[in-house]
Amino acid sequence: MQNGRATWADLAQHLGLSAPAAADRVHRLEERGVIRGYAALVDAEATGYPLTAFVAVTLDRPDRRAAFLKRIAALPEVAECHHVAGDDDYLLKVRCRGTRDLDRLLIESLKTIPGVRTRTTVVLGTAKESVLVPLAETETE
Repeated sequence: MQNGRATWADLAQHLGLSAPAAADRVHRLEERGVIRGYAALVDAEATGYPLTAFVAVTLDRPDRRAAFLKRIAALPEVAECHHVAGDDDYLLKVRCRGTRDLDRLLIESLKTIPGVRTRTTVVLGTAKESVLVPLAETETE
């Protein structure tokens, strides 16, 4: 998780295995869906999207979920969409160019979806953000 560009030899050394055995282990994890893919970690601010916000979404009726999720899937500003317990139905993590861009996203994209009510929190700073998943002490294979 910490270095997706590690060579089979580097990974093998870390695991105490041969390079072919490490490669075989990774391929099995990929086949089982434990490893879903690989990606570059891009700095949002450096690419012109410095504003992060969390948008809590409440739907007025459960039968509106399919349309909401279809619309959300098409919005590139929505980095994450989580179905949550509590007062809201979904929590979105969005990346925008600024407050005007966020306003546009809310008014033109989210609030035009029937039955959607939103509550937005703008991020002022981020103390920790990670793509790592905590692993138990037991082996994952």
